[in-house]
Amino acid sequence: MTDDMIHKILQRTRRIALVGASANPARPSHGVMRFLLAKGYDVVPVNPGLAGQSLLGQQVVGHLADIEGDVDMVDVFRASEHVPGVVDEALVRFPDLGTIWMQLGVVHEGAADTARARGVDVIMDRCPAIEYPRLMA
Repeated sequence: MTDDMIHKILQRTRRIALVGASANPARPSHGVMRFLLAKGYDVVPVNPGLAGQSLLGQQVVGHLADIEGDVDMVDVFRASEHVPGVVDEALVRFPDLGTIWMQLGVVHEGAADTARARGVDVIMDRCPAIEYPRLMA
């Protein structure tokens, strides 16, 4: 994925489902969610253990299927072995999904191929909170 493509993805994205959101401020997903909200993105936190609670002012849902409306990006903070299930659920729930973004350390080529075959852009092993300041400044 080129810098130009990542820049375009960050520009076109408005609403993000953040899978693996954490209420613990020490967890990377918490900091990334705070960063994305501060940059003006609409972020829907996804975590079955926190469903129904509020996280950084946003209502937490248990699953992607529980999100009302569409999202432009699914940002995955889950171990690589869980990515295929997340991608499959995302492709069913959001037929017009633009991007699957796998966080630092998260890589699954098979799931990426599945998403790409449906026309979805895939970014792996990167963080939008790192890429945004680097490419959007």
